[in-house]
Amino acid sequence: MPIAWGATGTVTAMSNTHREALDDISADDASFVARVEAFHAEHCVRIDDPAGSDAGSDDPDGLTAARSYQGALTDAGLAGLDLPNEYGGAGLTAHHQELFTRAAAAWHRPDSPLSISHGMCLPMLAQFGTHEQKSTHLPGVIRGTSIWCQMFSEPGAGSDVAGLSTRAVLDGDEWILDGQKVWTSGAHYCDHGLVVARTDPTLPKHQGLSMFIVDLRSSGVEIRPLVQISGAKGFNEVFFSDVRVPAGNILGDVNQGWNLAVSMLMFERVSIGAGGGALNAKRHPELIQLARDLGRSDEPVIRQALAALHISEEIKGYIGQRIRSAVAAGRVPGPEGSIAKLTGALVARQARDTAMAIVGTAGQAFGRRGDGDESDQRATAGRKWSGFCVSAAGISLAGGTDEVQRNIIGERVLGLPREPDPFKGAPWQDIPRN
Repeated sequence: MPIAWGATGTVTAMSNTHREALDDISADDASFVARVEAFHAEHCVRIDDPAGSDAGSDDPDGLTAARSYQGALTDAGLAGLDLPNEYGGAGLTAHHQELFTRAAAAWHRPDSPLSISHGMCLPMLAQFGTHEQKSTHLPGVIRGTSIWCQMFSEPGAGSDVAGLSTRAVLDGDEWILDGQKVWTSGAHYCDHGLVVARTDPTLPKHQGLSMFIVDLRSSGVEIRPLVQISGAKGFNEVFFSDVRVPAGNILGDVNQGWNLAVSMLMFERVSIGAGGGALNAKRHPELIQLARDLGRSDEPVIRQALAALHISEEIKGYIGQRIRSAVAAGRVPGPEGSIAKLTGALVARQARDTAMAIVGTAGQAFGRRGDGDESDQRATAGRKWSGFCVSAAGISLAGGTDEVQRNIIGERVLGLPREPDPFKGAPWQDIPRN
């Protein structure tokens, strides 16, 4: 197995799954990758390490671990790699970010609570924010001291985001925000949100939207967690009642919010389908180890499922690499983001089915923790992977359903005709709604 130097000068094993990060690259790039490896050797565990990466019970959302990791990453000069120093970044390039993503893929990175903040909100601020907005917000976002969420979906506008009805009305040098958002991931622990609201109902639905930076601690903001079947509370309803937003907090131009929303959706789909971090970690190394631990690694059906998952995750990795390379070359993500997002959803379900096949009935009927015998080991695995099983279906919904992605791929990649819209071009206020 290839080797790399660890954080303290010791030699550590480097798995073949991310050896590609060091293939055919320059000496400078190899030195940078070695820095990434050394940092993670000190702060993280490998994805195939039996120690795992579950957050402690005193850190239910993983915030403490995420902030600690991100703070250390920033201090090491490995955060915000392609962002300027004046905004808290490392002042390097998108190429360095791609090297980082590939080299860090072999490690459990406790950054799940930051996935939206970094994968969607940060690039939106960096691309569309004013100098003042970037100077004010980017350093905290990069370090993880300020966590952000995005607010698109509403009870009457899920897949049809452009049909949203949350209103923003200009009042002097402030906008007054009223309405409701739903399925907002992480809002209960976030500091700010990017909110899309309707600023001109007399325009067609795609033309009368604007995007705002909203302080979630503002008067009139109410956040209500939604309890999932697993008992987790990762999603929220968010209500805005006469929330006053400074005029300087509009991102981009007034009534140009749909263009920004499309960009943000592309960033979201790329983040879900091709990004780094825990959301896109390869599951097959953990599941191979789990099958060994439970004495099931020699079973032909289990071996076949693990091999198929390995192949699917490698293909998904190549799709992600292609998209990230395009971004590194300066191209804005397009419909290929939908391909990556759909692939990610399909692979998540494949990982779910493989995990459930390995843990068996323990995944549905796990008991209390015992004394460390085999049955307890199976119950512990059942608890862990049953949570993943329940949450895996959500990947097919977040960022646009699988059906929406297939429509986008059909229209924008295959050139199939669009679905007819009898209200195309009509003012939003004249379109019938529930």
